[in-house]
Amino acid sequence: MSTLTILASNKVFGGWHKQYSHVSSSVNGEMRFSVFLPPQAQNAEPLPVVYWLSGLTCNDENFVTKAGAQRVAAELGIMLVIPDTSPRGENVANDDAYDLGQGAGFYLNATQAPWSEHYHMYDYIADELPQVIKANFNVTGKAGIAGHSMGGHGALVIGLSKHQQYASISAFAPIVNPVDCPWGQKAFSHYLGDDQVQWQQYDACHILQQQGQFLTIPILIDQGLADDFLSSQKLTRPFDELCQQLNYPATVNYREDYDHSYFFIQSFIAEHLRFHHQHLTQQCP
Repeated sequence: MSTLTILASNKVFGGWHKQYSHVSSSVNGEMRFSVFLPPQAQNAEPLPVVYWLSGLTCNDENFVTKAGAQRVAAELGIMLVIPDTSPRGENVANDDAYDLGQGAGFYLNATQAPWSEHYHMYDYIADELPQVIKANFNVTGKAGIAGHSMGGHGALVIGLSKHQQYASISAFAPIVNPVDCPWGQKAFSHYLGDDQVQWQQYDACHILQQQGQFLTIPILIDQGLADDFLSSQKLTRPFDELCQQLNYPATVNYREDYDHSYFFIQSFIAEHLRFHHQHLTQQCP
């Protein structure tokens, strides 16, 4: 297990925001993540955890400074874990476009050069980072996973495919069907190649279609109806429609006048954290 290096520490709402870096075996390089430790971290009882996955162009700092989540997390006694969205560094492959390369890891394991050397964000989020958290913090056995846009895609894909690890999934304006939207098609063709069968393992709609009858994990999604990407990137609705067809009990809220920004996330993050808390405290040992 790699050693954590602390980069920042700030008192907030009676708890602590802390930012760390460590050498990751999954991405073959240094990764950075932030945590919020609520005041209850001072007690002996283990904490429930919610992992937050951010969207395109973001790093671990966007959610921490813009979402306003710490107040409610402190009230509920939830530890927040916020990883970066991709590997980074001079030797890490990149692209000039905002939707490919650093800041756009898409939470998958790349198989195509030059991306395959470092872009194994699925393994990092689903396997390595939880091990790092359990080794360094006093946490309970299960977690919630949440995210926004590309991070909503990651939360749904990882939460559904690794459902034994999670008590709950939530998302804001998620990319739900990347095999059939421009952002996903561009990223998947570069990271995974032309075989679209390989793409399906990272598509929430495909996973739900194949495994929905075996899944019971609760899901909450919020989607702004003024979101510029709602139609062009086919956000939320294909997954919502599939849930209705399969009678899967997901809760999907469409919010009038809300867009794709962190103003939207600020407005409903408390509801998402309370949703996760409800299921984490019911199901965690």
